[in-house]
Amino acid sequence: MGIVHKYGDNIDTDVIIPARYLNSPAPEDLAQHCMEDCDREFVRRVKPGDFIVAGENFGCGSSREHAPISIKASGIQAVVAKSFARIFYRNSINIGLPILECPDTDEISAGDELEVNLEAGEIRDLTTGKVYKSAPFPAEIMEIIKAGGLLASIAKRSGK
Repeated sequence: MGIVHKYGDNIDTDVIIPARYLNSPAPEDLAQHCMEDCDREFVRRVKPGDFIVAGENFGCGSSREHAPISIKASGIQAVVAKSFARIFYRNSINIGLPILECPDTDEISAGDELEVNLEAGEIRDLTTGKVYKSAPFPAEIMEIIKAGGLLASIAKRSGK
């Protein structure tokens, strides 16, 4: 369970993590600046297990992995959006950040409390009692997410 941080359409990677902070590859450093160009209070409000909910085309822009890394490192449990830029989608899976496509994000409000079941593709708004559906991840993708990312999944499978 976590609280919703709500954003609109076309949230690009430069807003998620501004380019001026890309000189640090450390996830905890990136997390300190996550979303700051569109929401200066995000890093002070976000708690481990919270959610980002957004509109269309979340993560558009550059192909840098820093954007999903900063989101995951900030404590966000999952991102729920109407749609994602394809490279952001893949980068998120690669680093183990769950992302769910849901056409009904307009019905979810900032501050609502959510509970997500990734295996079932179910998003439950505990504040309103509504339940939304997202396509569940295939088993291979769930394995990557549960392992914490693609590299961790490969290491786990290879026994290293």
